[in-house]
Amino acid sequence: MDKNKKQRSWAEPYKIKMVEPVRISTFEERKKAIEAAGYNTFLLRSRDVYIDLLTDSGTSAMSDRQWAGMMMGDEAYAGSENFYHLERKVRRFYGYKYIVPTHQGRAAEHIISQIMIKKGDYIPGNMYFTTTKLHQELAGGTFVDVVIDEAHDPDNEHPFKANVDLDKLETLIIEKGADRIPYVSIATSVNMAGGQPISMENLKQVRELTQNYGIPIIHDMTRVAENAFFIKQREKGYGDKPVREIVSEICCLTDGATMSAKKDALVNIGGFLALNDKELFKKACNMVVIYEGLHTYGGLAGRDMEAMAIGITESVDEDHIKARVGQVEYLGKKLIDMGIPIVLPIGSHGVFLNASKILSHLSQDKLPAQTLAAELYLDAGIRAMERGVVSAGRNPETGEHNYPALELVRLTIPRRVYTQAHLDVVAESVEAVYENREAITGLEFTYEPEHLRFFQSRFQKIE
Repeated sequence: MDKNKKQRSWAEPYKIKMVEPVRISTFEERKKAIEAAGYNTFLLRSRDVYIDLLTDSGTSAMSDRQWAGMMMGDEAYAGSENFYHLERKVRRFYGYKYIVPTHQGRAAEHIISQIMIKKGDYIPGNMYFTTTKLHQELAGGTFVDVVIDEAHDPDNEHPFKANVDLDKLETLIIEKGADRIPYVSIATSVNMAGGQPISMENLKQVRELTQNYGIPIIHDMTRVAENAFFIKQREKGYGDKPVREIVSEICCLTDGATMSAKKDALVNIGGFLALNDKELFKKACNMVVIYEGLHTYGGLAGRDMEAMAIGITESVDEDHIKARVGQVEYLGKKLIDMGIPIVLPIGSHGVFLNASKILSHLSQDKLPAQTLAAELYLDAGIRAMERGVVSAGRNPETGEHNYPALELVRLTIPRRVYTQAHLDVVAESVEAVYENREAITGLEFTYEPEHLRFFQSRFQKIE
């Protein structure tokens, strides 16, 4: 390809055949709404939001084929045909032998934690995720971060910031003993680091190390296709490989997986636990019957499983995944050109604003990321998510805030929902807030639940 050739514009690889009207509110309406929500974007009503970038979980637009599949739902209580279709797709594209459907990913996290973790265990992982870590703790375990140091530096442009630090991992195994490590938790890609991928080379090294000690790998595969796309783009030897083959190779290096199908698999609800060990599978089936539903539906309607099976196929389509990540890159590059501090390199599912730099006059005690998310809503009705000290919670022993190195606001792009024009509006809103940053004061808690406080906490402005 001629490097001097002018880069051509691109457009989303789909046509819009149905629209959902959204309401554009006034500043006064937004001010009342955010105050009523206690400055927590999770507590806003959807009708009051113009562009919703809170999450990519369950917010994707399903395809015409998925909607057609919904009409073929086999709603039998046991042995639904849709379950067996889903099972075939998981085996074909991911390679895992057994599947237990669940209503969403955190249910799979709950089951795997309860059947594998015992009190006093340690679970190493390539950076924590909120619900995963909590389920591990509720089962009696302790999460240990073994991600490379570069993952905690928003300005570092390491291409695979989700890589495991092998020295950290082996030191933990030696210090605690392999018998106290039920599994290593590997996420593709890592949400809290800014949607950053793990390399195939690093995953192979982790696999070799864990096999030496007889420790399995449990894969958080929520965004595995996005991780595979980055491997295709950035890792030597994978440029000509289809994304679906890279996905399969990733999964083959692990022993089981939790999946929130509400992300990569393009459905509004659903997930599963996938395993290769038959005895673990039997235990998981026993648990899913108690907490979710029969082992062939796991809390889902047949139509939901059918949409998931079709979505898995669509998730590894080359045009789809290129445009999906391409939208995120489009927004990220616009913000970089505007001089906005973001996490580098640009991630797979959203652009992460560096709230510590944008609101550098606010200490973490004044909750800069939570504050910035509220200000974006006030400016243009854009709903984003805090990923900083509020999400990190408190130390269960001391009661003090956990202070993460990253204090971020996530602008999460739902799949197949918004156009580049919407993203232009988002970029201009971020720029406007940035230009007015010195006038912004922080927030303080007025209510805080015991667990996963970022979902339900309420705040007030610090005058």
